[in-house]
Amino acid sequence: MQDLKNKIQSKQIKIGVIGLGYVGLPLACEFAKADVEVLGFDISSEKVDLVNKGISYIQDVKTKDLEKLSTSGKLKATTNFSLLSSVDVISICVPTPLRKTKDPDMSYIAASIESVKTSLRKGHIIILESTTYPGTTDEVILPKLEETGLKVGEDFYLAFSPERVDPGNETYHTHNTPKVLGGVTSDCTSLCEAVYKLAIDNLVLVSSARSAELVKIYENTFRSVNIALANEMVTICNKLDIDVWEVIDAAATKPFGFMPFYPGPGLGGHCIPIDPSYLSWKLKSLDYDARFISLADNVNSGMPELVVQKISNALNGNKKSVNGSKILIAGIAYKANINDMRESPAIPIIQKLIALGATVSFHDSLNPMYKDNNDVVLQSVELSPATLKDQDCVVIVTNHKDMSIETIVSNAALVVDTRNATRGYSDTNIIKL
Repeated sequence: MQDLKNKIQSKQIKIGVIGLGYVGLPLACEFAKADVEVLGFDISSEKVDLVNKGISYIQDVKTKDLEKLSTSGKLKATTNFSLLSSVDVISICVPTPLRKTKDPDMSYIAASIESVKTSLRKGHIIILESTTYPGTTDEVILPKLEETGLKVGEDFYLAFSPERVDPGNETYHTHNTPKVLGGVTSDCTSLCEAVYKLAIDNLVLVSSARSAELVKIYENTFRSVNIALANEMVTICNKLDIDVWEVIDAAATKPFGFMPFYPGPGLGGHCIPIDPSYLSWKLKSLDYDARFISLADNVNSGMPELVVQKISNALNGNKKSVNGSKILIAGIAYKANINDMRESPAIPIIQKLIALGATVSFHDSLNPMYKDNNDVVLQSVELSPATLKDQDCVVIVTNHKDMSIETIVSNAALVVDTRNATRGYSDTNIIKL
């Protein structure tokens, strides 16, 4: 083992990253920047070609940086998974979505493990980064790999280290975000720690892979539950005729015992809307009902419907119905200043409005096209005064920094604001969440 650790510390290793998406590509780039040879694997030939040409398709990875790494030969990509045998470390960064029943879809992890199993050899280090339920590494991955006859902690090393990616965050990136790590054995933890130390500033070691798996889900369950409380405060404040934003901001002045969370049109991104359901599913198999998680999910998933009801009520106040109205959605990413539409609440809002007979358009400078599973295709329109004046209602779903709120308020006949973007404006045509 010491020889392997020395090899890692001297950077005489090759790292393979399976899945070149929002998690995998930034991680691959960090290792390559640390002067470690990296080979990325993906089933998408388009992504592989772009990486090899040095063209970034991920907002947090600059094309000039990727081009430099690609040109230097430190970072290459392939669709040939048989080349996993040529790398020393394999980091698995594939999607872990939910099925419609909110059961975990483990198909991407399962496919990756089958590829790893085929290429597994002595000295291999395997690290799962994909968010999953506690027990996945020990109960699903380990038995599969040991079917080869190789033993964990002796012949190969296995750990879990959850991704912590916040798209668009200008302060915290892959290298300076503390990284949690838990190995199946102590030797697994030690070797994986040595690997990550090559590119990550701060590591947080926990006692097991199972603990590391739960850390990730707890982080996002914490956010989901507290956002749900903020979202429920919307209904409470509406019934009491109180400004929910004023209440939260005033409460946030307390220097202890309070952390502000803010309401919105619904949850978005790959983590918060999905991860808590992984834990809830796992606990059902242990005959336990995670009531907080279920309640939070019910509140948060109901927010798009609440927004549509707000729009309907606002139009009714102007003696109009949703059916036949022109409604413009301002911002369709799941949060401000990113081009990530995964699980964006704008999507169900658009779908519900179209189903009610509205003529829907949208503006989003970072997402020029919208396409849903019903083959509805929309192209982003400009937020020009003429366009805004032609709408019966403008709905602010995501407030990008280049979006002129003043232009919206000055020209739109009716504004439904789900993000408190119009704070400071007292116009009577503004309806807040």
